[in-house]
Amino acid sequence: MREIALVDLLDRLLAGGVVVTGDVTISLAGVDLVRISLRAIISSIQESTCAALEAGDDG
Repeated sequence: MREIALVDLLDRLLAGGVVVTGDVTISLAGVDLVRISLRAIISSIQESTCAALEAGDDG
């Protein structure tokens, strides 16, 4: 089995992007009282993308 450092794993995940989803439901006696849904997209932004966005804001 090949070991992968945590930093390398995070780098690979952020390079491609990660989608995190989750649902939490609080119920009492079989009746749903509160439902929370979470959907998040996590990805890295390269410096070239940032520079292009900053250049577009000037004009």
